[in-house]
Amino acid sequence: MALVDRIARGVKASFGANLLNLASKAVLVLLLTRVLFTPAEFGRLNFVLAALGVVTVLATLGLPRSAARYVTEFTETDPGQVPYVIRRSALFLTAMITIVGVGTALLGPVVLRRLNSPAVGGLLAIGGVYVAARASQSYLTTIFQGLNRVDWSATLTAVSSIARLPLVVGMVLLGFGVAGAVAGYVLAFALASVVGAYVVYTRFYREYEPAATASDRLTRRILEYSVPLTATRGANVLDKKVDTLLLGVLVDMTSVGYYTVAKQVSDFVAAPASSFGYTISPALAEQSSKDQAERAATLYQRSLQYVLLGYVPAIVGLILVAEPTIRYVFGPDYLGSVLVLQVFSGFMLVNAINKVTSDGLDYLGRARSRAIIKSTTAVGNFLLNLLLIPRMAPSAPRWRR
Repeated sequence: MALVDRIARGVKASFGANLLNLASKAVLVLLLTRVLFTPAEFGRLNFVLAALGVVTVLATLGLPRSAARYVTEFTETDPGQVPYVIRRSALFLTAMITIVGVGTALLGPVVLRRLNSPAVGGLLAIGGVYVAARASQSYLTTIFQGLNRVDWSATLTAVSSIARLPLVVGMVLLGFGVAGAVAGYVLAFALASVVGAYVVYTRFYREYEPAATASDRLTRRILEYSVPLTATRGANVLDKKVDTLLLGVLVDMTSVGYYTVAKQVSDFVAAPASSFGYTISPALAEQSSKDQAERAATLYQRSLQYVLLGYVPAIVGLILVAEPTIRYVFGPDYLGSVLVLQVFSGFMLVNAINKVTSDGLDYLGRARSRAIIKSTTAVGNFLLNLLLIPRMAPSAPRWRR
């Protein structure tokens, strides 16, 4: 299949899956905010999901993307090494998931009791299972990306999205509350992981004839390249989750609920850029490995131009309609999210550029440079949140004490 056709198919599949994911998430958020949960309960759920998202980084480190990078490389240069990459990375991932999952279930509640959040700490009793299911889906989705089969990555996202809505709502309606909602996420991730593991093994892993021996220092190369990727991924997750976590610890869960509503709108707006970036990343590496750097550069430039042409007017419009959007979509109880959404609008443009650019650096072997930049900005974000949240929320109950 021609490069342009493959990219077009990947963009359509990825964008369609992202739209389905965001539509499912949007309906779920509407049901949770308008029908099932109070702002405090909605905030508690998202605080737990943010905390578990950070822990999941420890269970995967940079291993999925490192494995995907070598899968892409060996598919072009030495296909017999692909089974070795998948097998060894899967074994290491299983070991890490087991250690981190058990540690989360045992130590998570203790840590949050120390932070004066015992109700949230109790939810982390099922956190180990959540980490295992989410890490598994993340690994399999990334392996499909490395195989240049973004359509299968999209399929896993679609399976998880379709299952999540009825599972989360059903568990809440059965009377399990916030804990039931977390369990619904676990079941959706687990279902997608089972489907992904079956497809990887039957349609890809068995199709490659293993080489007589593994490439020299293969395991070491995978693990070494995962180090800067770990820094990048950790910084990325911290950058996205630290604000939610600090709001929950320093202010209260109602504030987390307000903030999450605005962030959900931001995630929806990021979908097109995310699809472009996710799809062109392995294609950039493929063209670079064929010594066609100019073609890779043109591909990136065109993608960035299209994204900017779409995002600038959309973001201006969002700033203007932020108040009625919150009022009529989420309800008057969430009008505290209006200013947050308007501030987020400026972030959305920068985030769109980041979505088109970041993954490609990993596939081009520039993970270390990206890790340094991302880690620096993540630390800056953490320090600014730590400084500004208390000052801009002086009336929060915890601060009045």
